Amino acid sequence: MYPVSGRFLARIAESHRVATEVKLFATDGRVIDLEHIGGSVTVDWGQAIRRTCTVTVPDPALIPRTAGDQLATYGARLRPARGVYYGDGSKELVPLGVFRLDEVGGDVTDGPVTLTGKDLSVCVADDRFTAPYKVSGNMVAAVTALIQRSLPTADVISLVADIPIGTRIFDVEADPWAAAQEVASAAGAVVFPNADGVFVIATLPDLLTTPPVWEIRAGEGGTYIQANRGMSSAGVYNGVRASGENTADNVAPVSALVTDQDPGSPTYWDGPFGRRPMFFSSPTLISSLACTNAATLKLAQAKAPNSSGDITALPNAALEPGDVLRVVHPDRSAELHQAAAFTVPLDEAGDFPISTVSAKEGT
Repeated sequence: MYPVSGRFLARIAESHRVATEVKLFATDGRVIDLEHIGGSVTVDWGQAIRRTCTVTVPDPALIPRTAGDQLATYGARLRPARGVYYGDGSKELVPLGVFRLDEVGGDVTDGPVTLTGKDLSVCVADDRFTAPYKVSGNMVAAVTALIQRSLPTADVISLVADIPIGTRIFDVEADPWAAAQEVASAAGAVVFPNADGVFVIATLPDLLTTPPVWEIRAGEGGTYIQANRGMSSAGVYNGVRASGENTADNVAPVSALVTDQDPGSPTYWDGPFGRRPMFFSSPTLISSLACTNAATLKLAQAKAPNSSGDITALPNAALEPGDVLRVVHPDRSAELHQAAAFTVPLDEAGDFPISTVSAKEGT
């Protein structure tokens, strides 16, 4: 969860006035506080581009009409935030991401105007290779180079131990953002821009070991509105074999098989679900450790859809994908869920639907 003050979570469960802000950073250096009448930010860890935003503004003057307007608009950045006002008139805002402004459109006379954007990973994804691109050395340096190739001033931080990778040459037209994810998988990690626009290399949080950061509780003083729960075996795997073969580095082939070994899991490798392996290979994997890291990451992603929930709560702008939630239902039964996707509104109205994965019984 994004760091907030001790009273923030208590405040969102009370009747309060919502604070929102949207800043537009134009390419000509101007910073504009946008008057806005709606919009939202959607965050989904299952998508290549995690964060997208829509902002509705009343002023049709934002529609670019001249070449100069277009130059100032295309490539601009949006930075929305949402938070709360406190009783003393002060406010606390939580950033919701940094977005490349991609579309502007609306009624040229009366408005409103809709602005849409995607997080900065789209700048890396769109900058496809125009010549073969080689990665080698260590994971963190290779991922950083892939990102800073497109965004030279981007901040990249790693929350995982670095690891050597094998030489890998990506073809012309290949997606550099997908390449960064492939390289990071050698450390069992994913790459994403966070709410501050900083690129982070990190592992997926483990539901079994990660403490819950927010309780969504039914009843007076709680934030619970409603919840659904379901299970599906579609697209679910319970084992991953990761392998690497790299003749360029004269490294012998390596591999590792990681399976669901929890007897209490519905996708237990030796249980009624049966054995359903998937396979992943990359020349960057040059050790058994790297193969195990990659297989563990892919297994966590492959098992995730088997148990899901849809929770509607009062909006919490500080929530992040992977956060573990404790949900207490009206009958007082409790479950642990992991946030996978949610949409934060930029206005007073609107619920806060959260799609979750890996739901399990809590205490």
